[in-house]
Amino acid sequence: MIRRYLKTPIMHRAVEAQGFVFFGGIAADDMSLDMAGQTRQVLDKLDAYLREVGASRAEVVSTTVYVSDLSLKSAMNAVWTDWFGAEHLPARATIGVADLGEGTLLEVSATASRATA
Repeated sequence: MIRRYLKTPIMHRAVEAQGFVFFGGIAADDMSLDMAGQTRQVLDKLDAYLREVGASRAEVVSTTVYVSDLSLKSAMNAVWTDWFGAEHLPARATIGVADLGEGTLLEVSATASRATA
């Protein structure tokens, strides 16, 4: 069964299928923030989406991060590692992109597992 959560005009923010929950591109709301601030805001939004579907950050298994300026990656990494904690860091790809929209420094998509041990 496929379940869809958090409908927007163009997509669902989360779709559950085959034991996984897929979260679409998440960007910060406040584009005046620096990379650390936007990363924190994105991860806090992910946390809210995870709670909405009954999951937690410990269940995030994979992420893709799109970054408009790779020279700011270390600021993102500092927030990222603190937020997830050393034992729950997901697999991750970070991709430099030309443009995410005015002021947007990063966008994150994530996959969480529903598998039980």
